[in-house]
Amino acid sequence: MMASTKKQPSEQGIRELLFQAYETELGGEKVYETALTCVKNADLRKEWTEYLSQTKNHQRVLLKVLTALGLNPQEKTPGREVVAHHGASLVKAMTLAAGSGDAALAEIAAAECVVLAETKDHQNWELLATVAEKSGGELSKVLAEAVKAVEHEEDHHLYHTMGWARELWIDTLGFPAVLPPPEERKHVESAIGASRAEQAREKMVSQRH
Repeated sequence: MMASTKKQPSEQGIRELLFQAYETELGGEKVYETALTCVKNADLRKEWTEYLSQTKNHQRVLLKVLTALGLNPQEKTPGREVVAHHGASLVKAMTLAAGSGDAALAEIAAAECVVLAETKDHQNWELLATVAEKSGGELSKVLAEAVKAVEHEEDHHLYHTMGWARELWIDTLGFPAVLPPPEERKHVESAIGASRAEQAREKMVSQRH
């Protein structure tokens, strides 16, 4: 029987994650700014305006992390360049949708682009939480504080916008939609909560009619 070998944290991998996370937040600002130009629904506009402000704060949180760990925030990595490309592509997609002349399509496209951006963002923070938990010293301390300050908001950004994208589509299809979505009404903060909210939507629809 082979003895198990204990793996050591990869400094290179952690650096790459930190730079990608920071670049995701930088791109997220542009994604939300563009998404807001596509919004018709007043509640969604209020929601994304808040998320834009929070995203800018997440940038500051990660900048503080990078500085505390002695990393150059301007350093380029192959993965970071890919993240920047993805963000720019989402902005371009929303701009294309906004120029289509179909306001409902543009709003849905914006919601879907935000979901794509926030899926990466949410995963970044889950991985940073893993690093904080499994590492030690200053790295663990700095990341734990950052994750604690941000993770609650990141859950909202992803799961609530997923609900908005679904309900905007349902409305466009001509079926009764729940706007704001159940995720918003039930203050969803997890994947399980999002699933329960979606299951509850039919009851919400029947209560309205």
